[in-house]
Amino acid sequence: MASSSPVKHAWRVLLGLLIAIGVLFGLNALGVYGFGKSSWSPQLALDLQGGTQIILSAQTADGKDPNAEQLDQAAQIIRQRVDASGVGESDITTEGGRNIVVQIAGKADEATRNRIQASAKMELRPVLAATAPSTSFVGDDGKSTPYPTPAPDLASTPSPSPTDGSDMSWVTPKLQAEFLAYDCKTKRDTAALPADEPLIACDSSGQAKYLLGPVALDGTSIKDAVAGLNQQTAQWEVNLTFDGKGTDAFGKVSQRLYAFTQQNQTPRNQFAFVLDGSVISAPSMNGVILDGRPSISGSFTQETAKSLADQLKFGALPLSFTVQSSDTISATLGSQQLQIGLIAGLIGLGLVAIYSLLSYRALGFVIIASIGVMAVITYVLICILGWRMGFRLSLAGVAGLIVSIGFTADSFIVYFERIRDELRDGKSITGAVEDGWSRAKRTIYISKSINILAAVVLYILADATVKGFAFTLGLTTIIDVLIFVVFTHPVMQILARTRFFGNGHPLSGMDPEALGAVYRGRTEYRAVAPASQGKAARAGRSRGEAERRQTIAERKRAEALAAADQGASRNGEND
Repeated sequence: MASSSPVKHAWRVLLGLLIAIGVLFGLNALGVYGFGKSSWSPQLALDLQGGTQIILSAQTADGKDPNAEQLDQAAQIIRQRVDASGVGESDITTEGGRNIVVQIAGKADEATRNRIQASAKMELRPVLAATAPSTSFVGDDGKSTPYPTPAPDLASTPSPSPTDGSDMSWVTPKLQAEFLAYDCKTKRDTAALPADEPLIACDSSGQAKYLLGPVALDGTSIKDAVAGLNQQTAQWEVNLTFDGKGTDAFGKVSQRLYAFTQQNQTPRNQFAFVLDGSVISAPSMNGVILDGRPSISGSFTQETAKSLADQLKFGALPLSFTVQSSDTISATLGSQQLQIGLIAGLIGLGLVAIYSLLSYRALGFVIIASIGVMAVITYVLICILGWRMGFRLSLAGVAGLIVSIGFTADSFIVYFERIRDELRDGKSITGAVEDGWSRAKRTIYISKSINILAAVVLYILADATVKGFAFTLGLTTIIDVLIFVVFTHPVMQILARTRFFGNGHPLSGMDPEALGAVYRGRTEYRAVAPASQGKAARAGRSRGEAERRQTIAERKRAEALAAADQGASRNGEND
């Protein structure tokens, strides 16, 4: 039998679905074997896998406990940093009035630990001088001589008084001597560095030493920070956005430093971005920036650029912290609860399969196959999201997957019932499939959009322990609609043109006789015995179904035909 156009279209859609599934598996395989960051099993959250517990102890200048507002603010910033790093289902709580307990699923790497406890004190200072990180010089005799410790009697007061942050009057004899003798390996308290005085600092790699002017801007002026790949240089950079006050201040600084660029005065044309007392970048000012959108460039990788952007975006901690302890913790629910959840899901899936086969005969296999395809796509997507977004599957997320089985079955039931209604109206199998699709999809789209809206609201407003449920519910709802469009309907188009389904086999689930089809044509009704003829007249299943499906007009027409037959019968007896 030659394939009709709908069948060809259906096969193309199914082929596209198969290719898409192959691409998803290929993407995850790339993460497993290419980057070594993914896995063929979903990443589990803290309640199912266990992880790392880090206890941070707050440090205050007077040694007293911080107030509750400071501790809560610090906990909120740490939570934002952890979530931004892609670590899912984390738990951050305060404890004992000065401690913050951070629980992270799996093993916390060094970058995550640094992200958690870093104060991210950001300062923007003009560069006065720059040199190599050496602390000695080579004399005329060819020997290396250390720079002497600055003498106490060296002048330390700027004269004349500096007019701006780039004024060289800041460089007093004492400051010059300190700068030459400064060792980049020196450890110091960055919180005690004065903002209105010059600063000696080295870059993060220890390859350069800078003498910097007073702070021109601090991190509070940063409105946003995003890591991005510069398409021209192919290097990672951090793009900043200042607030209104920061935009004005940075605009004035850029005008001053760009004038030094035009005069070839290096390094006075440079502007240092100082993070916790370390220069992370000191680019030259190559233009006047008045829109408040500069960028930090340097030897960044994707990870270091994102880490810096997150630290700057979420602000500095109101307190300094030390790591009191770092331990591995066991799962609070463990594999036993996960097994119970999976068993519950299998039971629900089995009940749906039994109901589908009993109610829809062979059509039930279409429901089972659709759920199977949905399960495969959901599984590989969860694996990919664990790699790309740090998503971890919690017990709440498992509950969302179980609930989605029933929601998925609803879509197919609505579609199949619409097909059966079209068959009862006397349409052909192929016509019923197409007309049932056009009517059922509107209902399904509306219901699924409500489910997605509910999942989004729940994800935004609910506690972190419920977010996993909302996420998996929304994800499976979207996949449900996709499967309905690119699998269930194309399969029905193909099956409707086979002999078994197209001829309405009693076991196909689309037998017009078993469904009690009412119409023979547009105006011709199927003859149905009226209710007055007793139980014997309604012995057949199809006839009973037809009576239940009759409209008022059909019932009146049947009663009128029955009355006419009875009248004709009486007239025959009288004759």
